[in-house]
Amino acid sequence: MDWYLKCLKQFANFSGRARRKEYWMFVLFNLIFYIVLVFLDVALGWWSQEIGAGVLGTIYGLAVFIPGLAVSVRRLHDIGKSGWNLFWSLIPIVGPVLLLIWFCKEGEHMNNNWGPDPKAGED
Repeated sequence: MDWYLKCLKQFANFSGRARRKEYWMFVLFNLIFYIVLVFLDVALGWWSQEIGAGVLGTIYGLAVFIPGLAVSVRRLHDIGKSGWNLFWSLIPIVGPVLLLIWFCKEGEHMNNNWGPDPKAGED
């Protein structure tokens, strides 16, 4: 939960680096919260079958869009890639798979153009 809160505190910080654990914990908690909100939307009758979304889920999605974008850019920085590489996601199938591979890749163990190794000093 600390990693999730760290990402929310750095909600618009597109500089620096984010290690794998930070990124994937943010993704995990986003998924958990969204699933809970979908159940709440359905239980409260706020789920719209026509658009496939609910009020609470939509509000939550909008609230975490910028923090998610920022942690994704910082994750790319950790492997030595520019945040502009997120645009690969616009290419169907190939782009998301490429990004998934990059997001799973271990970060560089040295300083790079975007800052020092976030794991430096850890065992």
